[in-house]
Amino acid sequence: MPKRPALPAAHSARIREGLQNVQQKTKARAASPLSFVSLDLLRNIIFFYFLLRWTRRALWKLKGRGLLGTLREVYGDTRRVLYGYFLRLPGVRAKVKKEVDGALRKLESKMVPADATRYLALPKEGWTQEAVRKELDALANMDHTRWEDGYVSGAVYHGEDDLLRLQTEAYGKFTVANPIHPDVFPGVRKMEAEVVAMVLSLFNAPPGAAGVTTSGGTESILMACLSARQKAYHERGITEPEMILPETAHTAFRKAGEYFKIKIHVVECPAPSYQVDIKRVARLINRNTILLVGSAPNFPHGIIDDLTSLSNLALRKRIPLHVDCCLGSFLVPFLSKAGFPSAPFDFRLPGVTSISCDTHKYGFAPKGNSTVLYRNQELRAYQYFVDPSWSGGVYASPGMAGSRPGALIAACWASLMSVGEEGYLAACREIVGATKQLLHRIRTSPILAAELEVLGEPLVSVVAVRARQPDINIYDIADGMGARGWHLNALQNPAAMHVAVTKPVAKVWSRLADDLEAVCKEEREKVEQRRKEGKDNKMGDTAALYGVAGSLPNKSVVVEMARGFLDLLYKA
Repeated sequence: MPKRPALPAAHSARIREGLQNVQQKTKARAASPLSFVSLDLLRNIIFFYFLLRWTRRALWKLKGRGLLGTLREVYGDTRRVLYGYFLRLPGVRAKVKKEVDGALRKLESKMVPADATRYLALPKEGWTQEAVRKELDALANMDHTRWEDGYVSGAVYHGEDDLLRLQTEAYGKFTVANPIHPDVFPGVRKMEAEVVAMVLSLFNAPPGAAGVTTSGGTESILMACLSARQKAYHERGITEPEMILPETAHTAFRKAGEYFKIKIHVVECPAPSYQVDIKRVARLINRNTILLVGSAPNFPHGIIDDLTSLSNLALRKRIPLHVDCCLGSFLVPFLSKAGFPSAPFDFRLPGVTSISCDTHKYGFAPKGNSTVLYRNQELRAYQYFVDPSWSGGVYASPGMAGSRPGALIAACWASLMSVGEEGYLAACREIVGATKQLLHRIRTSPILAAELEVLGEPLVSVVAVRARQPDINIYDIADGMGARGWHLNALQNPAAMHVAVTKPVAKVWSRLADDLEAVCKEEREKVEQRRKEGKDNKMGDTAALYGVAGSLPNKSVVVEMARGFLDLLYKA
């Protein structure tokens, strides 16, 4: 065979150099922790980590909701998203905007009177005190629903005129007081601590229990959720917190979820009890669960959840349990003493770790007063904010607010001291007694019993009703009561309305029942007349609003309406 020609020396040198480079790089990759093999391994680890997380979430979903429940949830989410895209279509969007703008203009005409004198800038010269008083009188007497006569459900928890005068006097003595400076206002610090101690005692708190005052029930709930989130993070390293609440729980829990990035699981409260389904709560618990929630009672239907079962579940799973007693406040603790049926609700249930209680509801304190109570001081400390390195000095506050109105604390303290245990017991007998009479009337009156169904078995001060017959719209009954001067609360899921009995309402419950009978009779006659004439039932404003809102798979239109309403609150 002929010999292959020899390569030039320069080419041979380049080949040898190339081989040496490949050999060196191979050795380097084999020795380096960031070798191709290691990078592939790292990619695989990351992939399987996310796959494991998604698989775990899917299994939690299936465990909590079941196969059918999960499919229903996926269907609902898909329907909502697709309907949202539909609402964004140019033609549809323009029509929806026109309808929303029209509804808001109609609302504005009611909320912002066109003939009112407006003050949009500071007066060049300050008014005399007499002129200010005259304008204040005019503002106080603007046309409004007659809460003084007991025509308003809830809203105003009035403790009679003598208490109101005492509160005003207490407020005047501490107008400039601010609890953020306890050394400057020691009296306010003392009163605030005593208010918390009195409410703790009312809820049978164990030794070492603690609490704070807040500006209202929403802030109390927010702080309890924040405490639970911080506890879970510091003690268990939970970075994706979740909490489980009844669908009837106050919407402040959903606000807390949005503010504090806590995932919300809502559990149904099925008929006939309308209490939270404990089995479904148990199925939804996972390692990220930081809080369980129950109400005593809830706002929509006035039902006390099965807190004993929730307490046992919380103990077994070692998860905090919050009881929202903002509405029950100073009624629920006195039910048994007043001779009414009750249910376990407070710290005597060992699983209960926190309670919210509004002193400005049936405690009759001025608006802007509430409390959040904890089983121990460690739980309370998780809601504190402390900044040790601020240039303005070491800063510490117990809750959301920095400066707070000491005058409201003084007025709250004066209310609790003035009414006392016997006074609250008498108020419980009066208010809950009137509620029981109203319940009895609804269930025994031939007209009311035929048209209305009471939701569950309310034990406190709220009575919720729904229409028994499908041809009667409960919202039309609510509008009919509104036309007679009553301000009752419209509910949804299911469609219903309720009355929260207060002291003013307790005095006129019989008149309320009479008007309710008359309205139900009128609505039945209207339905029968339309049926004879072959006409469809005509819905009133409330029925139209809630009917449309309930039928929409995507609530963005309702959200837009609500935001427009909030904007109107600040239109001068």
